[in-house]
Amino acid sequence: MASGIADQLEPWADLNGKIVMITGASSGLGREFSLDLAKAGCRIVAAARRVDRLESLCDEINKLEASKNGVKGDFPRAIGMELDVTADGRAIEAAVEKAWDAFGHIDALVNNAGVRGQVRSSLDLSEEEWNHVVKTNLTGSWLVSKCIGARMRLANKGGSIINISSVSGLNRFSIRGGVAYSSSKAALDSMTKVMALELGDHKIRVNAIAPGLFKSEITKELMEKNWLQIVAKRTVPLGTFGTSDPGLTSLVRYLVHDGSNYVSGNIFIVDAGYTLPAIPIFSSL
Repeated sequence: MASGIADQLEPWADLNGKIVMITGASSGLGREFSLDLAKAGCRIVAAARRVDRLESLCDEINKLEASKNGVKGDFPRAIGMELDVTADGRAIEAAVEKAWDAFGHIDALVNNAGVRGQVRSSLDLSEEEWNHVVKTNLTGSWLVSKCIGARMRLANKGGSIINISSVSGLNRFSIRGGVAYSSSKAALDSMTKVMALELGDHKIRVNAIAPGLFKSEITKELMEKNWLQIVAKRTVPLGTFGTSDPGLTSLVRYLVHDGSNYVSGNIFIVDAGYTLPAIPIFSSL
């Protein structure tokens, strides 16, 4: 009985049959999104530069047992796809075509690939570093979305595009030394809204998720610092910084699920309240 009630309250736990492409899937949040969506019943197109890591991820997914959600035993459940989002448009178009043809369709895209870049002041950051960050975080997401969105439009079945942004892109949260990263994420949020406006005619939803500080390969050492936990308890409304599950993974599942078919053009902030304007960052230390 309890299980049946839970299924009704959280229908997006069952995504059986959905086909999802995830960029930056070889590590960090992208890997966790891939595993979580696969466990919910999705077939996964895992895309990234590091093909060796994609192989291990897909092996893990393809060995998953059929879930309570009725995941079929047909294989493969996941395939790896080499994709460098900083490549030119033709290379990305070719990779997307291959990804689409792998399962014959893609229901949802998770634009997760991104880089933080070097911590440099606006006056010291090199043009090359600026271009690399913007091309990875913004241009790459636009090109992949463009290629997937065009095919979704032609298929006439709707779809969902989910951009993984950051609280650094919000106008109430700026970080010294992060001019390229913050600018790219703010632009990604703007791109999300414009594409939601334009693609809505084709029943394609476009949303972004702006995570705060979460445990990942990049933040592992930082998250283990005792002082950070003290800061969290004193300045974060919920008293902690998060792990990706369920704060982010459940939100991604919801945005993939058809139950979110009335949700588009939103920037979902997942940060335990850390960026709320009223938080006394220093006065409470």
